[in-house]
Amino acid sequence: MFNLNVIISASLILASLFPAPPPAANINIDLVRVQKSERRMQLLSGETLVREYKIALGARPIGHKRWQGDERTPEGRYALDWRNPNSIAHKSIHISYPNAQDSAAAKSIGVPPGGAIMIHGAANGYGWWGWVLQLIDWTDGCIAVTNQEMDEIWTLVQDGTPIEINP
Repeated sequence: MFNLNVIISASLILASLFPAPPPAANINIDLVRVQKSERRMQLLSGETLVREYKIALGARPIGHKRWQGDERTPEGRYALDWRNPNSIAHKSIHISYPNAQDSAAAKSIGVPPGGAIMIHGAANGYGWWGWVLQLIDWTDGCIAVTNQEMDEIWTLVQDGTPIEINP
């Protein structure tokens, strides 16, 4: 059996020894790409990979979000359209789900499409769990990263940046 304290201590030591280098200040992130099956999110500037993050998704990650409460993360092309520095998680950036097609599909089966899909850090008060929260899919359909990563994403990604969410 693994000792969680030893694992956490080792990961903190490794993170301090091998921190990610800071990105250049003049980098323009023009696409955020998510690979749900790989639990990976990339920040791209043209064809250049600037950053890559391990992510947690909705608790039922397979398939496109269809209705409010289905715990799925949407798939498709959206925009990061606004941000909330005072959210219930450590900062959040809104994904423009639902679009007109999502709304029409939900309406056709008589359910609300849902909304408030965000990229965010840990729920407030749980940031100390850090990378441990990245080991499971725990959101209601959002994309979660660590608080430190969310601070970096917050700085690098501008409102209006497209996000492509792939299965």
